[in-house]
Amino acid sequence: MEKFDLIIKGGTCILESGPKKRDLAVKDGKIHVLDKSEDLSATKIIDANGKHIFPGLIDTQVHFREPGLTHKEDLASGSLAAVLGGVTTYLEMPNTTPPTTTKEAILEKISLAKSKSLANFGFYMGGTAENLEELKKAKDIEGCCGIKIFLGSSTGNLLLYKRDKLEEIFKNTTGIIALHSENEEMLVQRKSVRDNATTAHEHANWRNVETALTSTKRVIEIAKECKRKVHVLHITSKDEIDFLAENKEHCTVEVTPQHLTLSAPDCYDKLGTYAQMNPPIRTADHTAGLWGALKKGVVDVIGSDHAPHTKEEKDQGYPNSPSGMPGVQTIFPILLHHVEMGNLTILEVAKYLCFNPAKLYGLNKGHLEEGFDADITIVDMNKTVEIKNEDMASKCGWTPFNGYTYKGEINYTIVGGNIVVDHGQVSKEKYGKPISINQRKF
Repeated sequence: MEKFDLIIKGGTCILESGPKKRDLAVKDGKIHVLDKSEDLSATKIIDANGKHIFPGLIDTQVHFREPGLTHKEDLASGSLAAVLGGVTTYLEMPNTTPPTTTKEAILEKISLAKSKSLANFGFYMGGTAENLEELKKAKDIEGCCGIKIFLGSSTGNLLLYKRDKLEEIFKNTTGIIALHSENEEMLVQRKSVRDNATTAHEHANWRNVETALTSTKRVIEIAKECKRKVHVLHITSKDEIDFLAENKEHCTVEVTPQHLTLSAPDCYDKLGTYAQMNPPIRTADHTAGLWGALKKGVVDVIGSDHAPHTKEEKDQGYPNSPSGMPGVQTIFPILLHHVEMGNLTILEVAKYLCFNPAKLYGLNKGHLEEGFDADITIVDMNKTVEIKNEDMASKCGWTPFNGYTYKGEINYTIVGGNIVVDHGQVSKEKYGKPISINQRKF
């Protein structure tokens, strides 16, 4: 009789080929697909009858603020929010204080996460005009997921938009290059729009569609010349989507739940500065354009862009309030909300949060198949849940989605075969491990 660490019986597994009833087992952190005729035993057995089993969710864009900005978030609180939201792996951005721009800095983050993180983790290196050699050193470090470049200024002081320096990085590095695409020169030229504003409604006017579109066109042109493929983050406008759809051989594309769910001016009427983020939430025609892109296959992944700020900071009023909102704990619930609304299918949710992120980053995750890492999220699709500010584990203590409901209560979050969340109860052990990059599939 073969002994496993964990057996999950009777659930409906979400596979790329579609939902399928199958039993899973876990041994030494890997998934085994079971034949029902096998004589088996396990240290722990989960009865998943009537439940849906997703591959562990991958959030490809979070800001956990450590080091330097830990009054907003840190790796412990951020990873707690992640696993409570069913996320088993996160990829974290470099605009901390100091920024993650050296091999030494990324190794320090990895060391911190090993001691603090409930979920698996990867960290981006920030690209600057001076750190090409550091970027080259970091490419083979376990736990380094790629290079992040801010073409327009946002939280922190990372900024790089000069063509010669971009070409230098594009030509002399390998792996993922992820981009925050806004035109810095235009933002500076139009700064008076922000400075003269009295409400957050003007945020989308200052950082208008043209500031995003011109930047995205410029960087795709550079990518073509350098024969590189880039990953363009948090696309907000139908104009950019139409352009990127014609240039898919040079890019992969991310959108966020915020830009799919909220729209101007309503979000600013209701939430004020709590709806303020970069790039901004735009009018409903742009929201519709993003949904069209999902249906046409232009979008590859959905990331939360979890970027928390305290209520005190947000309450300073525009334009003094910082841009960004939390999202790692709500990315899965909000997509399940859209399933209930008829905007997405369960299989599409898994595509954008599991299958495609794993392929994009070359991870041995995101699939409930033999030999894949045993990162698993089990949900009860018959249970309705309300998102509440008081249930948020992030240090910021709020969510723009307070009051939204969804069907899909998260029963278990399993990281590397270890049960980290069991019906809301969180393990005291820190099971998160650095990601290993295998081979990018697209």
